[in-house]
Amino acid sequence: MAKYDLYPEIKVNQYSGAWRGYPRIVEEIKKNIRKEKTIIAVESYIGVHNEEIKTNLVDALQPELEIFADDLAFDGDVITEMVKRNLTDDRVFGVMSHQTLDEFYDKGSLYQAGMQIEQAKGLVVIYGTGASLIAEADILIYADLARWECQCRYRAGGTNWKVSNEEEDPLKKNKRGYFFEWRICDRLKDNLYPKIDFLLDTNVPDDPKMISGDDYRYGLSQAVEQPFRLVPYFDASVWGGQWMKEKFQLDPDADNFGWAFDGVPEENSLYLRYGDVRVEVPALNLVHQFPNELLGPRVHSRFGKEFPIRFDFLDTMGGGNLSLQVHPLTEYIQDKFGMHYTQDESYYILDAGEDAAVYLGVKDNIKLNDMVEDLKKAQEESGYRFLDEKYVNCFPAKKHDHFLIPAGTVHCGGSNVVVLEISATPYIFTFKLWDWGRIGLDGRPRPVHIEHGKENILLERNTEWVKENLINQIQDISENDIHKEERTGLHELEFIETRRHWLKGTIELETKGSVNVLNLIEGDAALVESTDGSFEPYEVHYGETFIVPAKLEKYRITPLENKEGKIVGVIQAYVR
Repeated sequence: MAKYDLYPEIKVNQYSGAWRGYPRIVEEIKKNIRKEKTIIAVESYIGVHNEEIKTNLVDALQPELEIFADDLAFDGDVITEMVKRNLTDDRVFGVMSHQTLDEFYDKGSLYQAGMQIEQAKGLVVIYGTGASLIAEADILIYADLARWECQCRYRAGGTNWKVSNEEEDPLKKNKRGYFFEWRICDRLKDNLYPKIDFLLDTNVPDDPKMISGDDYRYGLSQAVEQPFRLVPYFDASVWGGQWMKEKFQLDPDADNFGWAFDGVPEENSLYLRYGDVRVEVPALNLVHQFPNELLGPRVHSRFGKEFPIRFDFLDTMGGGNLSLQVHPLTEYIQDKFGMHYTQDESYYILDAGEDAAVYLGVKDNIKLNDMVEDLKKAQEESGYRFLDEKYVNCFPAKKHDHFLIPAGTVHCGGSNVVVLEISATPYIFTFKLWDWGRIGLDGRPRPVHIEHGKENILLERNTEWVKENLINQIQDISENDIHKEERTGLHELEFIETRRHWLKGTIELETKGSVNVLNLIEGDAALVESTDGSFEPYEVHYGETFIVPAKLEKYRITPLENKEGKIVGVIQAYVR
């Protein structure tokens, strides 16, 4: 059986050079210093290890003047007060910041730094977050970092920008990143994109990689000319999960892998291969720089520079239930959190074991106040069990079932299922109502948001309505000897269309004016090919999520090593 590729790459077909390790990087930068007074700015994404850059890059360049940009920003307490409304008192949720990085720097300090730079006669190196704001650089280096690596650094004791919060709850650190820091960094990064002379990949400590700005921009432009995959990441969970460990050849010594992101550009990365050097860049960079080519003009017009479709895995095989939860209605997520659209979801059952189930919708004729009081009691009183069977429907689940979950629908994945979530991109706005009395892997109680949840539970999503509207709403579209196409969702309240294709031979699909996100849900492998030879054939394997840019318009999929009678399954998602 073909193996799930844990390290998918895009091979960049033309480039001038790529450098790995600080000695080679410093040597290349020195080659580009062409006058006595040269200003180099190393702009760091928040979370980059600036002390590493100082020791290995800045000091090695031996500048006449060096300036650490972070020292010119306001103190952490001042910044915290400035974004107090964005951060809120909640462990998880904040309000989206619309600020820009320059608002957080002391004008007097910037003026003094400018005077120092003006008086310098030799090499000036400015490094850190905001370096590009201090002076017009002759050489601009952007030190980038992936979102997942930011989160891993939080867990390992890393701090947020300008604050000493090593021991703080990682959820709160992540909140500060998600709602504030990442937003101001992304705005600046977008503005700097055409000016970047070198991109510095800092995701692996003490193992940097560097490419020229032109080669970086070319690599991204190549990505939207072909199908591609994002770099997946996997994490442990309180509900367990052993299926991905086996099927995707993950660390056999790990306790479990309960969830995975492999189709979420806001979180995942891209690997760009430049000869012997593999460079990791946030996939969001591609979304921001090539929205029309990737998303399609219609989708770009509707969502802006946001990738609207999310594919991820939830694995409860050999584990327990997910949390009982509900997602915010559109007006609620807009009013409370500053988001554009809400977290509509669906559960596609990639695999299922014995007694597999999905909880979906409330029972007929229940009273919301009674349900909320019981949820609060279960949260506050040790030993009290929320009577889920009194309030929530539980339906059996089998392989290839598709459960649709528009916002406002109470839901929960049961044990012994592998869920491929096919959902709208917002992904942290989960109002947990009950978590079966569990403690998180960090030893803290998992956050529960009953007050938020009660404002979004729709009682009309009851037993009969759920059966008639949300479970296996499968419609046959077409069928011939080699191909059967079905519509599996999503619900009319959701903007994503999902089509399932069963194939024994080559089929041709259209992007329908939207980015396509697909997963090989059955069969060992398939080949994705151009209809006009514009991109190289692209092989995908069981369980892999892959993206087809809207620009490609048409593409073919062919089963590989297809045994007689063996059917390959692909699920395709796009924006209606």
